[in-house]
Amino acid sequence: MKKLLIFFLVVVLLAGCTGNSGTNGSTTDSGNIHMDKLTLEFVPSKDADVILAGTKNLPDLLKAELAKNGYDVDEIIITVGTNYDATGEAMAAGTIDVGWLPGGTYALFSEEVDVILTATRAGLSNDSTDPNTWNGEENKTLKDGPQVTFYRALIYAAPTEYGKMLSDKVANGEELTWEDLDGARWGVAKTSSSAGYIYPTMWLMANYDGKKISDLSKVTVFEGGYGDAFAAAAAEQVDIILCYADGRNDYEDAWILPVDQKDATEKQGMGREVSIWEELRVIGVTEGIYNDTVAVTKANPDIYNPEFIAALQTSLISVINTPEGQEIFAVYSHTGYAIATDADYDGARKALDAVK
Repeated sequence: MKKLLIFFLVVVLLAGCTGNSGTNGSTTDSGNIHMDKLTLEFVPSKDADVILAGTKNLPDLLKAELAKNGYDVDEIIITVGTNYDATGEAMAAGTIDVGWLPGGTYALFSEEVDVILTATRAGLSNDSTDPNTWNGEENKTLKDGPQVTFYRALIYAAPTEYGKMLSDKVANGEELTWEDLDGARWGVAKTSSSAGYIYPTMWLMANYDGKKISDLSKVTVFEGGYGDAFAAAAAEQVDIILCYADGRNDYEDAWILPVDQKDATEKQGMGREVSIWEELRVIGVTEGIYNDTVAVTKANPDIYNPEFIAALQTSLISVINTPEGQEIFAVYSHTGYAIATDADYDGARKALDAVK
């Protein structure tokens, strides 16, 4: 009896030590593996409230698809990281199971997390490296190109007096000097952001004798995401911001709304009176950046195993191939997912090393 009691206590203690996420060792009536909780996190490449509003239906859709693929999940929780690194760190620690990470952030944390999917997206109507082809209402970019696995970052001049000087020089076919750029107030993302830091740094290195963002005199880091950068540009607090190539599409409506109003996606109005295509002008174009990842933590064996990864890959591909799924992942401009391997992001690792 004493031995049985000890055995029972050990079983109870082991059950109590299981994590918040993952299986609890049981199966459901359907024969599926039971999972208490699955935690998903998005990086704040858009405003957090926009991401949360856009993905509010994802838990139910993903639960249904996972059930078809052998896993019954009681609860799926979606959060938005305070910054890119915070999501990587949470995944490395095992407190977040699945994360949507840009290539640069994935490269930074790829020893602790593993990529399972690469996003595909509709290519833009423009893929030119000539900045002048991106500017003006007549050159407004459309998301009507073929499906692609890459995107570009753009260096944008804000509608400040100094920003207009920079964009006028580019429009007139003049080369910007390092002194021109160093005199500007730059708004950048954290160092693991592909479009907001890494690839613009590589653009500087290629065009200005190896100089980097870290060599600039006046740099503000926007940890809250691109929305903060666009708002600062609209308020004329910075002269240059960095963003992915279709960034102006995402902030087009908010740019000219009064500051006390919000657009249809809950972005706060920025109070400008002239079109974003006329005011926020491109002065530089980076090389292509490999698309965002869906990655999983390596810290939780219930998540990081071939069976669950295969089920999650199949489920997310199924979700995004539905009309509702298309609407959900439009918040990230993702239109599809393809199976990915870690080697796909060797280029991102090289880029990260280059800007350290």
